[in-house]
Amino acid sequence: MSSTPPAPAAPPPTEPSVRPRGNTSARCWWPALAGLAAVLAGFGLGELVAGLIAPGASPVLVVGALLIDLAPAPVKELVIGLFGTADKVALIVFIALVAAALAAAAGVLEYRRPPFGRFVVVIAGLVALVAALTRADASPFDAVPPVLAMVVAALVLTMLLKRLHASTAPAEAAAAATAHTGRIASVTPHAAARAALDRRRFLLYTGVSAGAGVLAAIGGQLLTAGSRAADAARALFTLPAPSTPGAPIAAGASFDIDGLAPIITPNADFYRIDTALSVPRIDPSTWTLKISGLVENDVEIDFAELLALPLEESTTTLACVSNYVGGDLIGNAVWLGYPIRELLKRAAPTSDADMVLSRSQDGWTASTPLEALTDDRNAILAVGMNGDPLPLEHGYPVRMVVPGLYGYVSATKWVTELVVTRFDTETAYWSTRGWSEEGPVKLSSRVDVPRDNATAAAGTVTVAGVAWSQHVGVSAVDVQVDDGEWNAATLADAISVDTWRQWRWDWTATAGSHSIRVRATDANGSVQTSKLADVAPDGATGLHEVSVSVP
Repeated sequence: MSSTPPAPAAPPPTEPSVRPRGNTSARCWWPALAGLAAVLAGFGLGELVAGLIAPGASPVLVVGALLIDLAPAPVKELVIGLFGTADKVALIVFIALVAAALAAAAGVLEYRRPPFGRFVVVIAGLVALVAALTRADASPFDAVPPVLAMVVAALVLTMLLKRLHASTAPAEAAAAATAHTGRIASVTPHAAARAALDRRRFLLYTGVSAGAGVLAAIGGQLLTAGSRAADAARALFTLPAPSTPGAPIAAGASFDIDGLAPIITPNADFYRIDTALSVPRIDPSTWTLKISGLVENDVEIDFAELLALPLEESTTTLACVSNYVGGDLIGNAVWLGYPIRELLKRAAPTSDADMVLSRSQDGWTASTPLEALTDDRNAILAVGMNGDPLPLEHGYPVRMVVPGLYGYVSATKWVTELVVTRFDTETAYWSTRGWSEEGPVKLSSRVDVPRDNATAAAGTVTVAGVAWSQHVGVSAVDVQVDDGEWNAATLADAISVDTWRQWRWDWTATAGSHSIRVRATDANGSVQTSKLADVAPDGATGLHEVSVSVP
């Protein structure tokens, strides 16, 4: 008699199960998000504390200033060449992008291999700390914002990733069991519910941390802006009348040509190139200028005393050594100030002195030949620009204006100190970075009209531009088309030897593609060189050329 084998026993009842879900996002995007939120929280608190107790110690600004100081001359020229006067905006954007990348990397690293992510945060915080404490006039309070930013970012990162680990632990445990046994392991509904709750908390805490950081940063900026007495003081400041008015600008000094640079550059359009990532705010009631060094008498003067002196008005063109051939890092303004030579007379430099090291409020320095500050040129401590108090970004309350020299060796903004010394014993900011110690402005010229790659109609076309040879003067300008003969341009009247001159020439344009170049001759008969030279170490040379198409 045959028998049927018994059916296999049914497995014991179990709780309903949930298979583990993939955690690719958790392994990458979520930790990166946690890193960004943590750094935002730390950065925001740093900015807020800086606004409260140390306005000059903003983590972004001090790191940016450090990068500017460490950047070699070729990098500086590359940035200015690419971004021009927007170089500081570009630097802030660059710092933000690098910080975001490091924050995301720190989050991923901390999630996978703790505590290395926190090490990245600490190292970044130490860089900001060094940058804050190595600033000119740094105080112990300047250490507080970067230290708090570093500590808070590390703590928030730890907290967020702890919550993230809790949200992914059940799935990771199930995945590990599956890999170990070869059988699909499951996550119980209870564990899945707890993981979902932890995930929601992680996202909530991440959003709150990032949002709080952004709000704190905004608050820090508002606090800083609200505490700046310089803004209010400048708004209430009325320039005194000059004791010696400047020479009137004749009507013949300017051509009415659309596209030609105006003979006087408006303040809003005047180029700005300096190392100050954040514009210094100096309360004029606390400003002083000290003159010391190789002098018989130390001199100190405050703002009220400076304004009480017989101020002189003069028109002077300033140029940046970073101005490429045909560039726009040059401008002409009417300045009001007091001759530096008169203050140096009080100090009485010794016979062995040959240089004056000027120092800005932010620590930047320039080395100016003593002769350029004591001869008959209008080298002044300027308080006014084009009839207004100096704009904050152009040196308010006091800056130096020295005709004939590039700004990197003369045009110190926010100036607070003049040290009479020698070139062989002291070096200035850019002199230690590969630039020459003396920077006389090169004879140069520029075509403004027509613009490069412009299209012009056949017939008479006006070609116009500016030429300059500060403290020498321009006597002639010539224009050449397609390697042909040089043609004499018409010069506008000169204001002085310290300003640029406009010029114009009427060209009979014919169909085709053409090159137009310009050269200037100075008052001594020297002709502008065609030899090409880079801006480093003492200014660019070559002839400016534009291309024009005539249909």
